[in-house]
Amino acid sequence: MSGIPPFRVLRAKPLWIANGVITGVLALLFTVFYVGANIDPVDHMKNLPVGLVNADKGAAVGGKQVNLGAQISQSITKSPVSGHKIDWKVMDEKEMKEELGKGKLYGALVVPHDFTSSTVALTGAATTGTPARPTLTVLTNQSAGSVGSGLARTATTQAAESASLQVGRELNAQGGAGQAKLPAAARVLLADPAAVTVKDGHPLDAHSGLGLTAFYYALVLVVCGMLSANVISGQVDHALGYTHNDMGPLRLHRPLIRATRVQTLAIAGTLMAGLSLLMGTLVMAGAVGLMGMDASHLPLLWLYSVCAIAVTGIGALTLLAVFGTPGMLVVTLVFIGMAVPTANATTPLQALPGFYRFLAEFEPLRQITGGIRAILYYDAQADAGLTRGWLMMAVGLALAALFGFGVLGWYDRKGLHRIPAEAKPEKTAAPA
Repeated sequence: MSGIPPFRVLRAKPLWIANGVITGVLALLFTVFYVGANIDPVDHMKNLPVGLVNADKGAAVGGKQVNLGAQISQSITKSPVSGHKIDWKVMDEKEMKEELGKGKLYGALVVPHDFTSSTVALTGAATTGTPARPTLTVLTNQSAGSVGSGLARTATTQAAESASLQVGRELNAQGGAGQAKLPAAARVLLADPAAVTVKDGHPLDAHSGLGLTAFYYALVLVVCGMLSANVISGQVDHALGYTHNDMGPLRLHRPLIRATRVQTLAIAGTLMAGLSLLMGTLVMAGAVGLMGMDASHLPLLWLYSVCAIAVTGIGALTLLAVFGTPGMLVVTLVFIGMAVPTANATTPLQALPGFYRFLAEFEPLRQITGGIRAILYYDAQADAGLTRGWLMMAVGLALAALFGFGVLGWYDRKGLHRIPAEAKPEKTAAPA
């Protein structure tokens, strides 16, 4: 045994430099991904989809047909105020409800069928009684994400208020001297005729976390796959005799069973697939059974949960096998560091900088969250994110298999075998 004091290793500069670089880069990257993505969503917002419905039937004014709703819709879509921040989708009420029910709209503005007639009636309001105000309705959609719904609500409310003031200016200009005969309250009301009300366009059940249960459920699936991959990788190495297994003060070591890198990954992947059945079952049982999360389509939710854990875990096992010890850092960045900010859950993709929107196209958490959201909130509709979720999981699994077995097969052909140090013959010093 060496007589060198163990704490003397702290004097080694490479130990400090190597660990300092790794931990420093990790801290910087997590800061950039998390803080950078959410530091100014309003400024980064581009083409946030919001519905615009004109159900106004118009009214005859002075022998001429007038439709104030159409004027409002035209002024909103052509207004330079929102610029490219809001993508106004002009549609009818049926289409708007369908789009809200698939999470494709973050909100909507609805002009009612009697808007023109109710507004024109204000110009002839009697001297008694309170004139009825026409109403513009702002619809929110928390199921698509609370931040996105809030951004849409703010923009839509501002558009509705601006439209009301514009209509008021037109009515006052058209009324001329006749406006002076109206009561003071009516004249004030006529300057800003429309009331703006806010309603939930796609109500969720009480135990839906204000539209965030899908994200947190998906995050649990990804974390289960990622962390279990680290456990399984270590346990497979121990079972094959390549590493020790420390259990508290005890160190266990099994006889060496020589296996190629490809065989080792196949063993770990099979174990992951089998244990995903257990983990997926327990995740759903914990969320729905124990915690009371609102959920429907339970068989589909169970199957999707199992597959999400399996694909995530096999992807993580591949990175661990290919990159070795640094693989855990790569896994953490891919499945957590870059994934959470780009999941299209807390902050919508349309409010992220361009680089983060690019990452979201292939980051696993975004795809899994979309599928879970479709199952929990949108009646498991295929085009609400479920088809994309299944497709991207299949693509991810295929890429993991091709990359993992391809690289590890090359390692094996090059003779880069995993032989522990103690299995190699020790060199002896030549006799003096």
